Amino acid sequence: MIFSRTFVLAMAAGALLCGPALAQPKADPDWPCVQRKVSTLSPGTVWTGPDLEAAGPWGDDYEAASLAQKIASRRTELSEVDPLLDEFVAKAGDEKAKRLTRVFAGVFEVVNNERSRVIGGIARYAQGQRRMAERIRQEADQISAVKDGPSANDAREMPKEASELETKFAWDRRIFQERSQSLNYVCEVPTLLEQRLGEVARKIQARL
Repeated sequence: MIFSRTFVLAMAAGALLCGPALAQPKADPDWPCVQRKVSTLSPGTVWTGPDLEAAGPWGDDYEAASLAQKIASRRTELSEVDPLLDEFVAKAGDEKAKRLTRVFAGVFEVVNNERSRVIGGIARYAQGQRRMAERIRQEADQISAVKDGPSANDAREMPKEASELETKFAWDRRIFQERSQSLNYVCEVPTLLEQRLGEVARKIQARL
């Protein structure tokens, strides 16, 4: 079966628009990830220790705040968290439980804020992809019009114009596909941050 150039281009553009990142309708049109969107976390999802507010402001405890920021950072391997906590506990004295609770409060706030920034970035990324997908669709229509349109009478100009459009179409399609692959990774970041928060919470609670 011989397909027209119009049909082939339309299929290519349609495949991009229906890629994994934009495939299924979501409650939030700016959320492209398979993972369910949870805009902000609650401490109770990972913490069963003492009340965070009763422990006092974590930022007022310099050592607790410094430790919280260090172990909240993804640059700190989880394998490094245990010795850091042990060192802190050894110096905490009778207020060990309260100060460890402050450490968790700090970790929670830092991680939750980072996670919220990532989620906002994903939404902006998806908006950009949607705009690019629409541009690719328009480029495919333009190529079809130049190649197949009955009003295109000058055969000498047609190949040049079509070639330029096809080059732009191919380039935009490549960028779109590469960004879609990157988006699949970025979509995992909020979940990875939540998992890290849960693991740190367990390590702290084990020392209360």
